[in-house]
Amino acid sequence: MELKRVVVTGIGAITPLGNDARAYWAGLLAGKSGAGPITRFDAALFKTQFACEVKGFDVEQFIDRKDARKMDLFTQYAVVSADEALRDAGLDGEHPPVDHDRVGVIWGSGIGGFATFMHEAREFHRGDGTPRFSPFFIPMMISDIAAGHISMRHGFRGPNFCTVSACASGTNALIDAFNYIRLGKADVIVSGGSEAAITEGGIGGFNALKALSTRNESPETASRPFDATRDGFVLGEGAGAIILESLDHALARGAHIYCEMAGGGMSADAYHLTAPHPEGLGAKNVMRAALSDAGMVPEDIDYVNVHGTSTPLGDIAETLAIQGVFGDHAYALNISSTKSMTGHLLGAAGAIEAIASIYAVCEGIVPPTINHAHTDDQLDPKLDFTFNVARKRHVRAALSNTFGFGGHNASVIFKAFS
Repeated sequence: MELKRVVVTGIGAITPLGNDARAYWAGLLAGKSGAGPITRFDAALFKTQFACEVKGFDVEQFIDRKDARKMDLFTQYAVVSADEALRDAGLDGEHPPVDHDRVGVIWGSGIGGFATFMHEAREFHRGDGTPRFSPFFIPMMISDIAAGHISMRHGFRGPNFCTVSACASGTNALIDAFNYIRLGKADVIVSGGSEAAITEGGIGGFNALKALSTRNESPETASRPFDATRDGFVLGEGAGAIILESLDHALARGAHIYCEMAGGGMSADAYHLTAPHPEGLGAKNVMRAALSDAGMVPEDIDYVNVHGTSTPLGDIAETLAIQGVFGDHAYALNISSTKSMTGHLLGAAGAIEAIASIYAVCEGIVPPTINHAHTDDQLDPKLDFTFNVARKRHVRAALSNTFGFGGHNASVIFKAFS
C-alpha cells in the first residue's frame, strides 16, 4: 500500500504570547516572555506565584455565551484555535469543500477540565454532604470533550478521539492524525492540543513535586532553559491547532500548503514517574524513530525545537540525546526552547511547538531560547542553543520533541514542501 503524503494547510493558536497564530509567532521572534503574576486565584501562600497565562481572552467574541458556559476553559481554547485553523485552511463557512465523513478531529490534553473538577469538588465540600453536582460536570471535565465539541461545531464525522500522554499529548495527537491520513482513513484532520491547568491544584501539585520555578521576584526571566541557574519550569496554558491534509486532497481544492509533515516517532523511557532517563535513552530512541519514519537522516535536520522545560535534569538529558542521535551534525543545528517564552503548556506544548517549527521552516527564522545569562558547564559550549535572539537561516526540516511524565516521548518532523 502506498502511503499518502501529508501537508499542513491551516494553523491556529491561543498562547501566553498572543491569541492567534501570527501574534504567537511575532511574540516568539521578539523574544517576549509570557510570564507574570497569577491572576486566576490568590497565590500569595503558594511557593510559585506566577505563570504564563493567556491574556485578554474573551470567549464570547467567538462562542455563544450559553454554549461557552458548558465548556471548561481548555475546551474553549480548543474550539477557538480550531476555528482559526479552519479559517486559515479555507475550510470554514457553510459549505467547505470537504466530505464531512472524511474529516476527523484528534486532540490532545494532558489533564482536561481541571478547573471544572476543582470547582465542583469545592462546591460539594462547602455543602452539607448532599451530592449536588452540575449536570455538565462530567462532560465539561473529560479530556475527550474538546475533540467532541470541535466535531459537533463543524459537523465533522471522521475519526474523533483524544490522546492523553501528559506533556506529549499534543504531539501524539499529531502523529495519530498523520497516520490516519497517510493510511487513507481520512482526508483532513483537525489536530493539536489544549490545556488550562493554572489553578490552585495545578500550581500546588507541581510545587509539591518541586517541578516549578519559584523565582517570584522575576517571573519574566524564570523560564531559562539551559541556563546554569534554572530551577524548574513555568506553567503555561493555551492551545494550538493544525490542519493536516492529504497532499492530493489539498492540491485538488487549491489549498495553501505551509509545509509537509514528514514523520513522527514515539517511545518510552521505562525509567521513572517524573524524571527523564539520565542519558536520554528514550529521547534518543524517539528522535531516531521519527527520522526513520520520515525516511531521513540526521543531516537533513536544521532545527530542533526541544522539550527544554528549564529543569536541571531534563535539559541535560535531552542535550545528551541530541548529541547521541546527531553526532557531529549536532554542531550544525540550531536548537531552541520556546518554553523560555511560553512556559510549559503541558498537553498543548507539542501543538504550539509544532507550530513554531512549521513557521521556522516556512519563514527561515529560528525562534530563540531567551533568559540565558549563565553558562552551564555540563553542556557542550559548541552547541548552538540560539540564545536570546532569533536567527535567520534556511530550515529545510525541523524536528520537535515533547516528553511527558510517565516516560512518554514523542517527536515530529516538518519539512519544506516541494
